[in-house]
Amino acid sequence: MTTEQTLAFKSVSEWVFLDHHHPSSSSASDSSSECGVEDDGGFGVKKNVVFELHSHSKFSDGFLSPSKVVERAHGNGVKVLALTDHDTMSGIPEALEAARKYGIKIIPGVEISTIFSPRGDSEAEEPVHILAYYSSCGPTRFEELDKFLSNIRDGRFLRAKNMVLKLNKLKFPLKWEHVCRIAGNGIAPGRLHVARAMVEAGYVENLRQAFARYLYDGGPAYSTGSEPLAEEAIKLICHTGGVAVLAHPWALKNPVPIIKRLKEAGLHGMEVYRSDGKLAVYGDLADAYGLFKVGGSDYHGRGGRHESELGSVNLPVLVLHDFLKVARPIWCDAIREIFENYAEEPSDSNLAEIMRFGRTQVSMGGCGKDLIDHCLPLWLTSEEMENAEFEAIRLKLSNIPVNQGGIQLYRRESGEIPCLPLIHGA
Repeated sequence: MTTEQTLAFKSVSEWVFLDHHHPSSSSASDSSSECGVEDDGGFGVKKNVVFELHSHSKFSDGFLSPSKVVERAHGNGVKVLALTDHDTMSGIPEALEAARKYGIKIIPGVEISTIFSPRGDSEAEEPVHILAYYSSCGPTRFEELDKFLSNIRDGRFLRAKNMVLKLNKLKFPLKWEHVCRIAGNGIAPGRLHVARAMVEAGYVENLRQAFARYLYDGGPAYSTGSEPLAEEAIKLICHTGGVAVLAHPWALKNPVPIIKRLKEAGLHGMEVYRSDGKLAVYGDLADAYGLFKVGGSDYHGRGGRHESELGSVNLPVLVLHDFLKVARPIWCDAIREIFENYAEEPSDSNLAEIMRFGRTQVSMGGCGKDLIDHCLPLWLTSEEMENAEFEAIRLKLSNIPVNQGGIQLYRRESGEIPCLPLIHGA
């Protein structure tokens, strides 16, 4: 290993294993050893800290529940998992709850469906997917993001209906109710749900055939929805404390002008790595526009030889370090903003922002300072927490009782038996 690789490994490992409660004096190599992380010398992550940054569950177009995705990721040695369902973050709480069992760190994510609109004759309109990665507390201004995603999901319903109508005109009497049943209650249908309905109805032999013949971009049964402009999505991701990454740029027909404009809008990185290795041309594009390089399996759980497995994308440790070097300051600022809002106005709604994606254990009679002291070390290093802004927040929270229904209260001396939540005081 080079000195650069060694330092990168220590930095990545430190962040990954914060929630394993190792003594602060432990070195990164001690932490990684206790957690089953090995050094293979070349620093491919398959034998080290496996990050899976692109996965889907039943909450969009995946086949598995979030908990089953987490379970499968654990079985494949994944230590950091981003659940990135299409246009929804509804599966994140379940993923976080399952991750407690396996010691996996969850990055709350979402894959946003957008459209790239041309400015001139040399550019063609085409769909673009943007991955957003958030901190443990999730997005700041969550309601703003949620409304944005909800509008896209509404458009997905109309889009899927149009696909069914087009298939009907192509003499495939596919039923809308069939597609909705496959998608599940309340889930916005996507192309995969339409394809599955086609397979079940016997109109095509498999999913690949459904896409190759009818549902590909611009295909005879393809339809667009009410997707926002890609630049708008990226600006909102940045505005809500997220990290914006261009998903599968190899699917784009004209990637150069798209990448250029998205960089101008605030894009942070792009997918370059796949299970079959690094795509050099997209790595060069990322370098040319100052974007970090990542990748993921885009796992849906459909099975078959054409789908990459969770954790199969080999991200070098230097790549992971570059990703976290950009992401961690953004996440740190977002967490600080969320706690600062609660310290300034200790309302139930502001407390709900902290508790958006999971439960927290606070001792009976605890105060807001206990809450911040419990939450922050799971995501931020001591260096990130030791600054004047967080100290000021701690001081304000030390006088705020945390007795609200959204938090699990425990009696530490009695084996952490859950107690009934108290009523939040004035």
